[in-house]
Amino acid sequence: MRIPAVCLSVILLAPAAASADAVTMWNANAAKAALAACIAPGDDPLHEGRMYAMMHIAIHDALNAIDRRSRPYAYDAHAVPGISSDAAVASAARHVMVPVIQQIPFPAPCLDAGVASVEADYTAALAAIPDGPAKTQGILLGRAAAAAILKLRAGDGSDTPLQVFDYPQGTEPGEWRFTPGFPFAFAPGWGNVTPFALTHSAQFRPRPPYDTSSKKYAADFNEIKVLGGDDITTASTRTADQTELGLFWRESSPLQWNRIARTVSASEGLDLWENARLFGLLNIAMADGYIGSWEAKYHYNYWRPVTAIQTADTDGNPLTEADPTWTPLQLTYPIPDYDSGHATEGGAGAEALKQFFGRDDIAFSVCSFTLPGSSCNDATPVFRSFSSFTEAANENAFSRIAIGIHFRLAVEEGTEHGRKVARLAANRVLKPVR
Repeated sequence: MRIPAVCLSVILLAPAAASADAVTMWNANAAKAALAACIAPGDDPLHEGRMYAMMHIAIHDALNAIDRRSRPYAYDAHAVPGISSDAAVASAARHVMVPVIQQIPFPAPCLDAGVASVEADYTAALAAIPDGPAKTQGILLGRAAAAAILKLRAGDGSDTPLQVFDYPQGTEPGEWRFTPGFPFAFAPGWGNVTPFALTHSAQFRPRPPYDTSSKKYAADFNEIKVLGGDDITTASTRTADQTELGLFWRESSPLQWNRIARTVSASEGLDLWENARLFGLLNIAMADGYIGSWEAKYHYNYWRPVTAIQTADTDGNPLTEADPTWTPLQLTYPIPDYDSGHATEGGAGAEALKQFFGRDDIAFSVCSFTLPGSSCNDATPVFRSFSSFTEAANENAFSRIAIGIHFRLAVEEGTEHGRKVARLAANRVLKPVR
């Protein structure tokens, strides 16, 4: 979640699988645009997740207008026969992403690069479709579906400031204060963004965090203190594999879990309409996961481990000991600890996939853009393999302890928070009609 001063260079994605269809291709195109626009692999996952959700809702609704297989979300229509589904998908994706990217409060060179990425992919997609009424009507259908979700999400609160320098800081034990290197709070208003499926953002707010004088707090404190150090200023008991997984999962959750979904979609042989519902459900759940987590974060305003460990002589707990120079492996993000947004996203992503497929035990392997010395674009990238969605979500959650930025309770409650959000989304939106 590094706040960029300048646009990142465009990072190309690995070639799409041979079995990719228009939906999965545009999911990969969205990831490419997010990287180009500097919101990925970790600078602004909030707007990134919102963009994916809106784009896939438009894609889903456009395809459902051609062949109604599940309940529409924002655009309820029945298209005339013979419309090009590929043109409809491309048009829906393009006409959501361009205006959404342009509204993100990031440097103009970043946003221009993101828009250029979308436009180049859109031009290429349309060039591959034969000219004629089917293509023309598909473009119009996609544009209409995009307009519907843009209208529905207008004024949803996503224009909230990302950097709030005068956010009140706590002074008492357990109260959050600015983290080293960041003299601001990141997006404290995101918990007020209108959810996609939740009734309200606090619907699954987790129980309060531990009191700093408790034994359970001391156990979480001492776990991360010995494990999460940078091994330069602060010694760590972390194993080589724990270091790898910690850095591997630093990548933004929308970027990573959509890549997981593309991998599983290919292995399970989903068709265009199945993918439309899969990616719609996944990204609605993850967008709401961020909204719910951010509500909890700024409701509880709980301090991060780096603050807790450096100032432990003030926490009133005889089982903790201060280390004023304690330094985590990962620079701590400028947001409160509880609950972990990253763990919430892992829980939401895993549960959305589990709900869609009706099973958890689907094996897959996935690469990362944030593991030093390895990228998904490499000829032989580093992959981590999992036997289930739950296994991946649990490793994703533990990664935040391994790099020293979240207490265990924050990741455990966050994972369960995300699961609840995804279960509700699966039972409320995009329900199959046959």
